[in-house]
Amino acid sequence: MEEAILALLAGSAPVIAMVPADRINWGEHPQGAGDPYITMMTVGDAEGLVMSGPDGLSEGRIQIDCYAPTYAQAKQISRAVRAVLHGHRGGGLRLVTHVATRDSREGGSNEAERLFRVSMDFTTAWRE
Repeated sequence: MEEAILALLAGSAPVIAMVPADRINWGEHPQGAGDPYITMMTVGDAEGLVMSGPDGLSEGRIQIDCYAPTYAQAKQISRAVRAVLHGHRGGGLRLVTHVATRDSREGGSNEAERLFRVSMDFTTAWRE
């Protein structure tokens, strides 16, 4: 699932126009790699079961955080990400659904360097 989500975002012209593909990462953003950027993490992942055992369909939840120097830029990136993923069906992804958005600003002692963040949660249904 992680590879499929990354491929969708890295293959989206509107997303890549704002965030280079090497700044879209699972887990963490490499220090010094610049901004704006997108980080993603799996929040939940569970394989489906039926009475006879696993059914091969997994359900999960992913969090995607869009970081930028301005709120407007972070929001614009998040809208592009949402447009690519919400309702997507294809390949092993049976359905990706946007379920929540939170806006915030990163902490830190230097106000001028604090990035804005738009954090989104998506549920996924997928099959390997």
